[in-house]
Amino acid sequence: MSGAGTRRWVLHVDLDQFIAAVEILRNPELAGKPVIVGGRGDPTERAVVSTASYEAREYGVGSGMPLRIAARKIPDAVLLPVDAPLYLAASEEVMATLRAQPGAVVQVLGWDEAFVGVTTDDPEAYARRTQAAVLERTGLHCSIGIGDTLVRAKNATDFGKPRGTFELTAENWLQVMGDKPTIALWGVGSKISKRLALLGVDTVAQLAIADADALTAEFGPKMGLWYRQLGRGDGSNVVDDTPWVARGHSKETTFQTNIVDPAEIEDAARRLLDQVLDEVAADDRPVVGLGLKVRYAPFLTKTFTKKIPSTSDRAVIIERALELVAKIEPGRPLRLLGVRAEMAMPDDAREGHTPTRSGW
Repeated sequence: MSGAGTRRWVLHVDLDQFIAAVEILRNPELAGKPVIVGGRGDPTERAVVSTASYEAREYGVGSGMPLRIAARKIPDAVLLPVDAPLYLAASEEVMATLRAQPGAVVQVLGWDEAFVGVTTDDPEAYARRTQAAVLERTGLHCSIGIGDTLVRAKNATDFGKPRGTFELTAENWLQVMGDKPTIALWGVGSKISKRLALLGVDTVAQLAIADADALTAEFGPKMGLWYRQLGRGDGSNVVDDTPWVARGHSKETTFQTNIVDPAEIEDAARRLLDQVLDEVAADDRPVVGLGLKVRYAPFLTKTFTKKIPSTSDRAVIIERALELVAKIEPGRPLRLLGVRAEMAMPDDAREGHTPTRSGW
């Protein structure tokens, strides 16, 4: 438990099995059943799992898994299509509840999670009251990590799931996290953990005291020291509620049958571009960069990007985007196509535009 005295705390609020929980609220008969949400809910189509209920996870089903494999693992699972407007509405109710808590500063990280900054002498009691408020208003359960930095709060949540709380501070960080593999850290994925392992750094405790020169030689002067900071759980404790500003907009589509005809590929790219540029127009900011994502059959993904002179001219943007489309290997079947438009950032947007594990 935390020491006495009022101080600044970070709470990481993470909704439990959010999408599945929202679907169960809509249809209470689903409670206790293996529920899988993804695509249009049809395992014969190409789609991936968006979320799985805890009952489904017990069979090894998880986010990102192909829907057909998930259905094969659990033949009697309840398969549901994604209903984004429903989840967004539920998320907004949760975030409004968080903002209504006494003294709360709320930094939204996604549909189902947010940081809450608060000054209190009893963060656990505050967290429990917050959980109760969210449950009362929305019917949804959440887990809350309590920390003295963003990193520690985020990692603490894993130990509080489901429906609980857990506290990680400088005092107990290495006791709790020290023996964990580096991939357990927020910000360290499988590729980075493998590169760390080549340096003889396998655990969080080893990363916390890793040789700075070796880390900077491998990852560069900024990222190398940042990874060591992650190992210590250090960083900012400032929760920033400045509205997030989108850097760009993107759309992608998975073809139910591979396509190979150049005209068909161009038509698909134009349709995606139209959707993206409608969203760009709503933001009223010029485009400064373009991206194209291609997934060749059976499953090789390539990404092409290019900077372009700042412009809001739709015809010019489409013309430059089609130059990227021309990079697609002729005669090679495609299973997925995606396009992205990067926009100029407003002068008052916060630097970086994206939350980091050390703050903004």
